[in-house]
Amino acid sequence: MADAKVIPFDDDRSRAGGSARPARRRSAGSGRGPTAASAVGTAAVSALPGQQDASKPQEEPERPGEGGGPGGWDRRIAGGLAFLRRRVTGEYDVDEFGYDEELTDQVLMSMLRPVYEKYFRVEVKGIENIPSEGGALIVSNHSGTLPLDGLMLQVAVHDNHPAGRHLRLLAADLVFMLPVVNELARKAGHTLACAEDAERLLRRGEVVGVMPEGFKGIGKPFGERYKLQRFGRGGFVSTALRAGVPIIPCSIVGAEEIYPMIGNSKTLARLLGFPYFPITPTFPWLGPLGAVPLPTKWTIQFGEPISTSGYPVEAAEDPMLMFNLTDQVREQIQHTLYRLLVQRRSVFF
Repeated sequence: MADAKVIPFDDDRSRAGGSARPARRRSAGSGRGPTAASAVGTAAVSALPGQQDASKPQEEPERPGEGGGPGGWDRRIAGGLAFLRRRVTGEYDVDEFGYDEELTDQVLMSMLRPVYEKYFRVEVKGIENIPSEGGALIVSNHSGTLPLDGLMLQVAVHDNHPAGRHLRLLAADLVFMLPVVNELARKAGHTLACAEDAERLLRRGEVVGVMPEGFKGIGKPFGERYKLQRFGRGGFVSTALRAGVPIIPCSIVGAEEIYPMIGNSKTLARLLGFPYFPITPTFPWLGPLGAVPLPTKWTIQFGEPISTSGYPVEAAEDPMLMFNLTDQVREQIQHTLYRLLVQRRSVFF
């Protein structure tokens, strides 16, 4: 496990993690918001003489299911019960990779959102650079000792993009070898970082995220923070060229400081089968409490897309072109990191 490859784009191998679950039919959910009949009735009443004072601004009536009134709680409880019923009866959809969109939106995102909004206070820039439809490959730096930056990136795309797009992250082999984590990762839309899976997702119009630094990025010492590691042999560029989708560089500031890694116990890492065993100012000295990340202020910026549509089909096999495009993406991310660091007032504010 210790020598697991992180971004094996250049390896020709199949996706790990077992056979895909068959898609299941999801029950139609209950309607949301006021019905057409109630809207017409409200408009008719407001049009009657003497019903409203024309000198006063009209207030928009509270919609059913919103606010803290009885109707809102009733709708929430009904929605929760309907969700549980679908989970018990199996009337929900999963795709060939095991992605469960309903569970991700209603449960996993809801659990991550308070950390995203209140704890790390993530600020997102350049979200308009992600297309509203069609495939796109987001390439980001990787840091933080634990891969929380990937999860925050997933929330950033879903909650800030006008089309509410979902980010399908490519994860390392180790993720799919850990119990519980394996199942949650697949439910959240993650899949093995191999060229075949990435290309299939891109061709069917998904937004795919990759962090080419892999363990070299999240496991680097604190003294090398915000210095990008090697981006591999350009496998992600080859995949984008084959699928004909744009490459969107992404820079994340704030993740480097959540677990300042001041040491690495290689002996423990080898015994546990991990690529590294981090030592921070609080871990393992404070036990489980030392695993709590520091509440740093994050900024995620999406850069301008790099188009791949103008290249011929055989361009994906050109090593020089892949090297040049890989270097272009890496340099753009690095320069954006430096610019964001200069603009940052404080690590925590």
